Amino acid sequence: MTVYSGRLSLTSHGNRVTYHEITEQVRAHVAKSRVKEGICTVASPHTTCSVIFEELSHDTNYYGYEYLQVDLNNILNKLIPQCTTEGQYYHPGPNHIKVGLEDMQGEISPEAYTMLNTDAHLKSTLLGTSETFVIENGELQIGLVGYIYFIDWDQIRERERTCLIKIIGE
Repeated sequence: MTVYSGRLSLTSHGNRVTYHEITEQVRAHVAKSRVKEGICTVASPHTTCSVIFEELSHDTNYYGYEYLQVDLNNILNKLIPQCTTEGQYYHPGPNHIKVGLEDMQGEISPEAYTMLNTDAHLKSTLLGTSETFVIENGELQIGLVGYIYFIDWDQIRERERTCLIKIIGE
């Protein structure tokens, strides 16, 4: 049995949800693994990111979001509005902020606003952080219109993200 590990480095925009369409990159890792029969798991190690499997929507808005992404954003924003101020959600509480951002002198960092991403955590929890795909004859079994997306729900700032790929099979 072969176990293959890969990763992708992705840059999120900041100031809005970032969708990365990663289908071809995942296919390249499947080819590199030389696994003919097995599974491929695509996962985020980040608690504010998701991996989803969806149809490519050829139409886009002015931000470059595919229409299915616009619809998903609209629905999720109704369920889980963007966190814009402390106290909007229970999280982050004072202990979490203290542990996460306290400096060596016990002062709270001026970047405490970066903790106002509760909506991103909840959206990631709701959609999940990974997808698993079947590999047959060395090919991902995702059909003609299936695409793999890595989503960073955290809109606080631009940052580098990692997407993990684990392929197991023969």
